[in-house]
Formats: sequence, structure tokens, C-alpha cells
Amino acid sequence: MTFSIEHYRLDGKVAIVTGAGGRGNNIGRAYATGLAAAGAAVVVADINGEGAHLVADEIVAAGGKAIAVQVDITDLAAVAAMVAAAQAEFGGVDILVNNAALMVESVGTPLLDMPVDAWRRLMEVNLQGAVNCCRAALPLLEKSGNGRIVNQLSAGAFPAQTAYGVSKVAMLGLTTTLATELGPKGIAVNAIAPGMTQSDAGKMLTPDEGPLVDMMKMRIPLRMKGQPDELVGALLLLCSPAGAWITGQTINIDGGWVLRN
Repeated sequence: MTFSIEHYRLDGKVAIVTGAGGRGNNIGRAYATGLAAAGAAVVVADINGEGAHLVADEIVAAGGKAIAVQVDITDLAAVAAMVAAAQAEFGGVDILVNNAALMVESVGTPLLDMPVDAWRRLMEVNLQGAVNCCRAALPLLEKSGNGRIVNQLSAGAFPAQTAYGVSKVAMLGLTTTLATELGPKGIAVNAIAPGMTQSDAGKMLTPDEGPLVDMMKMRIPLRMKGQPDELVGALLLLCSPAGAWITGQTINIDGGWVLRN
């Protein structure tokens, strides 16, 4: 096809974004509002139902289409209800963004010192939750004819140095496995791996000053910290016709923190 800027548009598409609720500056909200601005109808899904409604209302007030769904992605019935709500309100699902995850709770504790229940909960949310969403949405993504799944990774997975990083390495494996298995069904599966993003959660983990900040400033060639909105361009590429030939890939958006040959 001859390239056009319109190939980044998502008019008529339906997207589910998990972990998209809440006030303030966060990645899920940036993803949901960015997809809506490109023309998609968005299901704003979050365990925080009030926060999901805030973001959905923001999208609608700006002229977009959105509904809010409260969901615990570890609950199979709740995930099925989320997908059913997307179908009932908008007629299907074309895009699934697996953004919901636990982070702050797991960073800073050595993996083998982490309580077993906390480890299980981390993997249940960060990995199994994404699997649950993929499984529930698969029939509608396949029906779409050009379904897209985008998983949220982290620069902290390259290499993994925390339990959270381990969960994100697992998400990398999920991405490549599903890309292989679902490609013949017309579904592309990719991932985004942010670096030090100045979301509300990110600010809790990365101080403004100190030895870690000084080290990272020396290591990262472009800029150490970014904003959630700076991830949206990659998301639109992976979800739009412009990215139709991309699958099984991870886009690192981190100022050059992770450099790979």
C-alpha cells in the first residue's frame, strides 16, 4: 500500500486497555486517551472502578468513545465480563493492551527474600492476568481479521534484576510465543518496554537525585526519564495499519538505556 498518515488512524476499531484507570499521570491513561484520539472506541479497564470511570469520562468529554469496566484480571469471570462489555457496547475487540501490572510492591526486595504469597500474586497479576485477557479476547480478535495484542514490558527486564523484572521477562516470552501461534490467525502480538517513565508509580521508584540517578544519567545517552505520553506513538504504530507487518517485537522506549544489536 502507498503510505498515508491515515494509516495511523484507528477509526472503527475497538480497544481494551487494562490498568487504564486512575487520576494523575500514568501509562494506562496515556494509552487509553491516545487510542481514543486516533479514533478507537476504548474500554478503560481497571481494578479501580472509580478511576476507570474518570478516564472514560475524560475521553468522552473530549469527543471520543469509551466505557469503564472494573476488572480484576486474575478473575476469569471478571475478564470474560470485560470482553463481553466491549462486544455489547462496541461490537467486538480489535486491540488488547495488557498494561495492568504490579510494580511498586515488588521492587526493592531480593527475589529469594520475597514471601511466597507475594511472589505468586506478582506472577498471577503480571503474567497470568495477561494470559487470561488474551484467552478471553481471542475469539473477537480473530474475528476482527487483523487483531492486535500489545504487552507492557519494562527496560528492567533487560536484564532482569528484580522479581518484577522476572515477571516482565516472562511477558517477553508470552509475546514471542503468541506472535508465533496467533500470526496464522491474523493477529499481531508485540510489546513496549518503557524505561524510567515519570508516571505516578515511576516517581515513587526513581528519586530525583542520588547515586543511582547519577549512574543512569551517565549510562543513558539521550535522556534518563520520559513521560507516559511519549510511549503512545509506538502504541499507535503497533495497533494501526501502519504497523501491519510487525509481530513478535519489543520496542524499547527508554532514551537508550537498553541497546541491543
